[in-house]
Amino acid sequence: MTIFSYKLSVAKQLFQTITKLTLVCVLCTTLTGCNYFILIGYLIGGPPSIEPDFDAQTQKSLTGKDVTVAIVCYAPLELQYNFDGIHNDLAKYTTFRLHSHGVKVVNPDRIRAWLDENPDWDKPEEIGEAFDVTYVIHIELHKYSLYEENSSDLYRGRAEGMVTVYEMDDSGEGEKLYSKELTSFYPLRAPRATSEITFSKFKKEYLSRLSDEIGRLFYEYYNGDDFTQAI
Repeated sequence: MTIFSYKLSVAKQLFQTITKLTLVCVLCTTLTGCNYFILIGYLIGGPPSIEPDFDAQTQKSLTGKDVTVAIVCYAPLELQYNFDGIHNDLAKYTTFRLHSHGVKVVNPDRIRAWLDENPDWDKPEEIGEAFDVTYVIHIELHKYSLYEENSSDLYRGRAEGMVTVYEMDDSGEGEKLYSKELTSFYPLRAPRATSEITFSKFKKEYLSRLSDEIGRLFYEYYNGDDFTQAI
């Protein structure tokens, strides 16, 4: 690091510190009691994190050492007919989400190839045994739509389903460990006009959003993360 870049870094840190202290001074004039300490802690340490629901309910973690995960998504034929490949797309997006948060996840293309070769599979545990993983995440979609209800010119993603986790043992047997109902809609505040965005782009936006909602069951996130999703 050069002397110039070092001085620039120090100046930047000093500016950020002064800015935070200024905000504290200004806002404290309207706060009383313990609100002072909450505000100071927020500005200095950042927003509080939220523990993943899976961790809280099971006292386990997908980011543990030597933990591997397989993700499979099921959608009824009606949904697959209206939204071709939705089960594969959601599995792939969710795999990416978990991978980006430090979870060791089986490549979704490998799982898809196995499903094509084994069309008679009927239990998620079969996938866990085939890929010798620690957990299998089974996403079952019951409802899925990209349009606002009773509208063909407004986009709003909606999904309902169930997320279930199976824990595998050394003998290749699996046991249901965790389950959570999935209810999602996006944007949170108001639908998007079809004239403002293409169908394919909105589809990608909602898959990104939906996979993050599922991912948050398994990785840490922060208060305020949904602020940019409100519109």
